[in-house]
Amino acid sequence: MKKYEVDKIRNVGIFGHGGDGKTTLADAILFDTGVNTRMGRVDDGSSLLDYEPEEIHRRISISTAFAYYEWDKHRVTLVDTPGDANFIYDAKACMRVVEGGIIVVGANASVKVQTEVMWAEAASLQLPVIIFISKMDAERARFAETLDDIQKTLNSPQPLPLQIPIGKEKDFKGVIDLLSNKAYIYEGDGSGKYREEAIPQDLAAEAQQYRVKAVETLVEIEDALMEKYLEGGEISLEDLHRCLKKGTAAGKFAPVVCGSSVKNIGMHPLMNVINIALPSPAEKAARQGKNPRTGTEETREAKEDAPFAAYVFKTIADPFAGRLTLFRVYSGGISADTTLYNATKDAKERIGQIFMLEGKKQEPVGFAGPGDIVAVAKLKETTTGDTLCAEKNPIVFQGATPPTAVISYSIKPKAKGDEEKIATSLPKLMEEDPTISISRDLQTKEIILSCMGQVHVDVVLEKLKRKFGVEVDLDVPKVPYKETIKKSVKGIIYRHKKQTGGRGQFAEVHIDIFPLERGKGFEFENALTGMNVPRNFVPAVEKGIVEAIASGVLAGYPVVDVKVRFFDGKSHEVDSSEMAFKIASIMAFKKGVRDASPIFLEPIMKVEISVPEDHVGDVIGDLNGRRGRILGVDSKGHTQIVKANIPMAEVLRYAPDLTSMTGGKGSFTMEYSHYEEVPANISERMIAGAQKEKEEE
Repeated sequence: MKKYEVDKIRNVGIFGHGGDGKTTLADAILFDTGVNTRMGRVDDGSSLLDYEPEEIHRRISISTAFAYYEWDKHRVTLVDTPGDANFIYDAKACMRVVEGGIIVVGANASVKVQTEVMWAEAASLQLPVIIFISKMDAERARFAETLDDIQKTLNSPQPLPLQIPIGKEKDFKGVIDLLSNKAYIYEGDGSGKYREEAIPQDLAAEAQQYRVKAVETLVEIEDALMEKYLEGGEISLEDLHRCLKKGTAAGKFAPVVCGSSVKNIGMHPLMNVINIALPSPAEKAARQGKNPRTGTEETREAKEDAPFAAYVFKTIADPFAGRLTLFRVYSGGISADTTLYNATKDAKERIGQIFMLEGKKQEPVGFAGPGDIVAVAKLKETTTGDTLCAEKNPIVFQGATPPTAVISYSIKPKAKGDEEKIATSLPKLMEEDPTISISRDLQTKEIILSCMGQVHVDVVLEKLKRKFGVEVDLDVPKVPYKETIKKSVKGIIYRHKKQTGGRGQFAEVHIDIFPLERGKGFEFENALTGMNVPRNFVPAVEKGIVEAIASGVLAGYPVVDVKVRFFDGKSHEVDSSEMAFKIASIMAFKKGVRDASPIFLEPIMKVEISVPEDHVGDVIGDLNGRRGRILGVDSKGHTQIVKANIPMAEVLRYAPDLTSMTGGKGSFTMEYSHYEEVPANISERMIAGAQKEKEEE
């Protein structure tokens, strides 16, 4: 493949809400530039970029896909990202390795939730963006109304229209380029063929109004040009393009263009704006990182003669081809069949063939330099988030932190003996998707799968079956309740005596039981003073108590926050044994707990819920209905952050409820906080349920 100078490289991410046409836009560009010989379509499963079976089935992007094209002596890598909330972290992670973005907004609907999310993410990363108003051919498509909604919702940086449409809905047939004062009329048959014409007379006045505003916004970027404009001087197209690039890079404005990806209208003007307005790797600030040996801050510039440094931002797990590692080169260059240093893991990695990705295809390349996004196969140590570099010039780049999963299920294999398959296959899926979380509840013994939403869970299960041949059953996780006591009981005596012929069993233990502060766990005190109990039986008594606390007297949950004081007992020189004292201590403990006002404890979760202002009342009312305790409400722009403590039992399925309540505009994080006493009415139901379950068994 032909190699370009760094200043001719563009890495461009496509971001926005699912269903607004991101992948279709990329497919149209790839067709027009000859990368694909036919126009790929999401609806019929022929897209070059949505190629996974799970994507074809759902007609949504689940994982970021990559392709590249050449246009006007530039090489552009397109990064097509998911727009569904379940997979939005992948989009955020990939946003960190591009120099510019395209925010896609459908002309037949308002600005949607995930579009706002990605717009805010781009702003926080100071990423220059272009806004593409898609679906101009759709029913109810309105350019002016959509632009107005963008200006109200995505108001910083300022949207700057560079085009207006010719025709609307089914009669949409082209665009007017405001800076060049040209009209592009398309065949409308999907071929992408167009002809250049003068601006239609009925649109001339409107185009002139838009053009004046655009030119005035652009010349403000340079004082000298502004003076020239005010004095009536001629402003050249080159001047306008220079200001467009400067202003976009500085975050002064976001160029707005429009088109129809399905009809393949407006692609070539968009590609021109990408080349003109978005920066090359060489034009971005040097990438910052830390020297892992000294801890000092270091930078890497996008120069071929700089020390090699690259960031691993994505991993693809394939049961046949093995692990495919994707990284972005920030400085220096590497050739195939070389050795690199993983500064994150302090390990050397042998690099074999280097590939550039074109959907699911892999094209070998002999060299990767600054700005390149490439992949290598079968690295042993390297995973997502690692830094590859020259060993003599080590550096570590900081990556994105995966969000906390919000929905959990316990899983078990459908087929006996597949436990090992689960244990080996799930970590491979976690390598390519860091938002998957797997844990084992030590109390309930369940394997817990946690994901970002129900669709995410379904996709993980489909991949488990397709890639690794494992099918699992899902169930709502059991709440890890615990039991404890509210009062002290002293002088508990239990005698274990059994005579069945031959040597018998005899042991008597005297204990006190005390409640401890919440979170203290369990304490055992050996307070023997006399010689009634030989000291060699003390470990057996403690062992019996430890075994007893694993199953409480109310419903069999572990007992916590208790102290047991073993102060006396009796023994028999023949019939006493470790087993006898262990049994006696178990029974003494259970006897004491029954008299010590036993109660249930439930885990309390700390939640932070981000919602628009107009949904705060609904969310707080719902939390109150879930026995939640509101800790406070903070403001962050137009978003309110509701903080609360809420019992785990009430939020096992909170994610879909919050989505329904807020129209998909709410999100939340959740983490364990502490244990609290279960209310009496719920305790009664739990005891009754445990008794019924015991009877059924």
